Amino acid sequence: MNVAGWVWGLTIVGLIGLVAFDYFCHVRKAHVPTLREAAVWSAGYIGVAVLFGVGMFVLGGSGPGSEYFAGYVTEKALSVDNLFVFLVIMASFRVPPADQQKVLLFGIAFALIARTGFIFAGAALINTFAWVFYFFGLILLLTAANMLRSEGGEQTDKADNAVIRLVRKVIHTSDDYDGDKLFTTVQGRKVMTPMLLVIAAIAGTDVLFALDSVPAIFGLTRDTYIVFTATAFSLLGLRQLYFLIDGLLDRLVYLSHGLSLILGFIGVKLILHALHEDGIHVIEIGTGASLLVIIGVLAVTVVASLRSSPSVRSAPDRSRSTDPDPVPLFRS
Repeated sequence: MNVAGWVWGLTIVGLIGLVAFDYFCHVRKAHVPTLREAAVWSAGYIGVAVLFGVGMFVLGGSGPGSEYFAGYVTEKALSVDNLFVFLVIMASFRVPPADQQKVLLFGIAFALIARTGFIFAGAALINTFAWVFYFFGLILLLTAANMLRSEGGEQTDKADNAVIRLVRKVIHTSDDYDGDKLFTTVQGRKVMTPMLLVIAAIAGTDVLFALDSVPAIFGLTRDTYIVFTATAFSLLGLRQLYFLIDGLLDRLVYLSHGLSLILGFIGVKLILHALHEDGIHVIEIGTGASLLVIIGVLAVTVVASLRSSPSVRSAPDRSRSTDPDPVPLFRS
């Protein structure tokens, strides 16, 4: 699908506008969102994404429209699994509940910028080297196998990673939060607060998730515009989804199993496409069939999870501890 430069420009301006609207009209004032508030905002973002997909059907045709929805549903499903890790990070950094929205919004905004770079790099590689399809397919198959081996994708309770450890070594950090400030003054010296570190942790973790989500969506469409918009809309509603399904996350015990099947399916689809590109006559899986498989697997996964026994995966409390003397997080 050929997309004019002005369409790209309007799309990017529109996405930036959504992030700005989210911040100034909702997140700027620190507060803990109610269930109704989270539901309304989540429904709003999903509605915008669906309307965009309908416009894709009308203006681009059934092919691009189907590819967009297949990519959006896949990215949205993968992002739900990522929320487990976000819960762990929030608890590990003891983020005040009222400030968690701002952490998520900024972390996701930075991750969107980084993922955009991944998307254009992946598109350039695909257009230059046909063997990239084999590489992406292998990544997805390995990721799917790893999800199954890890018994549902259980996560560690550590939010640390190499980037955070490096930052803590070279930049002085305070032990405590100072509202939602990124920097504060301690004993006359300007230091970084844990707020900036946890934003970096959320953004860095989400960039790591791109290592499987970007190849997954390229397995459904090679159109850079569709990849970009489907990924962007799936990320922009992630903050609201985090608060909306907080209590439901622990019950989605089979989510990682379903996602492993989806990633494995797309991995096979990519390899079959690569073989076809090399002149080998194999069956290719169409976008419509892919969308049906993805939605079907997710539906079975959710129903089976909700009907399962109460012994579900445990997740940490999102920093709602009332302990008056918490253990210091950092050492300056």
